[in-house]
Amino acid sequence: MTHWYEGPLAAFDIATTGTDAEEDRIVSAALVVQDISGARARVTRWLVNPGVPVPVEATELHGLTDTLVQRSGRWPAPVIEEAGRALAEQCAAGRPLVVMNAPFCLTVLDREMGRHRNSSMARYLENTPLCVLDPGVLDRHLDPVRKGRRQLVDLCSLYGVVLDGEHDPVADAAAALEVVRSVGRRFATTTQQLTVAQLHARQAVWHAAQARGQQEWFARGGPRAAPDPAWPLRPQIPAVA
Repeated sequence: MTHWYEGPLAAFDIATTGTDAEEDRIVSAALVVQDISGARARVTRWLVNPGVPVPVEATELHGLTDTLVQRSGRWPAPVIEEAGRALAEQCAAGRPLVVMNAPFCLTVLDREMGRHRNSSMARYLENTPLCVLDPGVLDRHLDPVRKGRRQLVDLCSLYGVVLDGEHDPVADAAAALEVVRSVGRRFATTTQQLTVAQLHARQAVWHAAQARGQQEWFARGGPRAAPDPAWPLRPQIPAVA
């Protein structure tokens, strides 16, 4: 029997103009698909001219300059259409979608869909269930007492996964996919008893609990933006009348 963490997985990641999921834009995105553990992955990469300047701080993180995306990037609308359809196809095929920090990544994509396609993740998926595996949520729940940072680079170091080009969407997506496989293997006594649909549902509960814990921690240290308990996608903020 092949367990879910050895079978087909797809991973999605983005690079953006900043860290505001509601307002910042995608400058690059990647989809990495692997049919079975160890198999060669199929990679789709998009480079986007977001139509707004790319801040220097963002460029320092992912290396994509304003000049580069203006010269070589495509307009957002067709890219968002392709990415939305590609993710919907993976979900329709029953392939779990690995997304590190899913509430940010998928929320940015959803808002870009609204901005450029007058659409949303829900419309692209229609009646197809979204099944997400977030390595950060899984690791934090399954190994809760471990101290230290839990960014993707830290998880790669812990689980022995090569991260060839941090903050590049292709590299980050491929690494997140392998981290999820490693988490599944390490905690097989727990994870192999659950279907990916059950894991998806439980991650929403786990993430909410993790966010509450972070809120309590931050409250003791002074004012700070409260972590959002929504997972894997933040609800749309109602427009002010």
